[in-house]
Amino acid sequence: MSKATLDGKAIALEDAYRQAARILGGANFPLVAGLGADVPGARAAILLAERLRGAFDHMASSDSLVDLDVKRSFGMFTTTPNEARVRSDVVVLVGPGLTRIWPGMLERLALGQPPRHGSQAGHPRKVIWIGPEPGEAANVAAKVIPAALHEIPGVLAAWRARVGGRPVALENAKVELIDGVAETLKGAHFGCFVWAAASGLDALTVEMLQALVTDLNVTTRFTGIHIGGRAGASGVTQVAGWMTGFPPRTGFGRGYPEHDPWRFEAARLVDSGEADAALWISAFDGERPPWSRGDIPLVTLAPAGAEPSRGLYIEVGKPGVTHDGVLMAQETGGMTLRAATAPSDAPTVAQVIDAIMANVSEDAPC
Repeated sequence: MSKATLDGKAIALEDAYRQAARILGGANFPLVAGLGADVPGARAAILLAERLRGAFDHMASSDSLVDLDVKRSFGMFTTTPNEARVRSDVVVLVGPGLTRIWPGMLERLALGQPPRHGSQAGHPRKVIWIGPEPGEAANVAAKVIPAALHEIPGVLAAWRARVGGRPVALENAKVELIDGVAETLKGAHFGCFVWAAASGLDALTVEMLQALVTDLNVTTRFTGIHIGGRAGASGVTQVAGWMTGFPPRTGFGRGYPEHDPWRFEAARLVDSGEADAALWISAFDGERPPWSRGDIPLVTLAPAGAEPSRGLYIEVGKPGVTHDGVLMAQETGGMTLRAATAPSDAPTVAQVIDAIMANVSEDAPC
């Protein structure tokens, strides 16, 4: 059975549901944050935020919004990892920590194997990696371009200049190196850039990357794969989009959804005092809230072993582990069902939120 605690002391589940409803339903502007959940959990959480005229934010929304900002303002070429696996003859990995952010990347993209389809099928796949972590590229035959994180935008800008035949103010040896990369990129039959905003890339860097992809598509075929954020961020962003028309960092204070990446950022809302109660959801690994304020009334939904010492805690299961979960799969770029690997009777995030919602007073805002 799932357990619940209040300030570290055990309470009955039904009492916990009623207490959570009192905390959230009695707030002037409650926050639903963390949002580390599967698709049904995200849907229930957003419905609760709407019911209470609060706001919702995902713990990795800062990463998701980097890519979304570029999509909205500039546009973006993307494909699925499976498409890149079978067709790409040139793969460019951008930034450090990619194998940590997506542990299965090297295997899924089959970087040590040739493409299986297209005019280059059977020929060796060329791999270039800008700025990997020390030792990160040891297991892949890649041409490594050493670069600190802050140097990556300049590397991409130099590549773009030389692809377009424009001069760069660098010594001859570096120009020759850049020209060699530029010829590799221009000679690709199906090229692919791979990056993760979670590695520290900002929106302007991703925009520069996509501008290079756009230039290359004038004469060949190039695209990209963006690695999604942790704790189901990509799936939650999709759910938020189809439910509200907006990604996370959206509020319902005026009775309809409003998206503002600054106004509805979770830590800012809590630390400024604008949010006066919070529901924190972290069903995958029990990650703790990022805000510094410790006195906000708090309801936490997290798996066993992640019980906080303060506030109301309700244990939930892990999607794809204790119960079947619908999640955005990085491998395919689409929603998929993850069957439970260690089934238990721990309730899902959606079930707990539905139970809380059933106890919310009719006097709460709607």
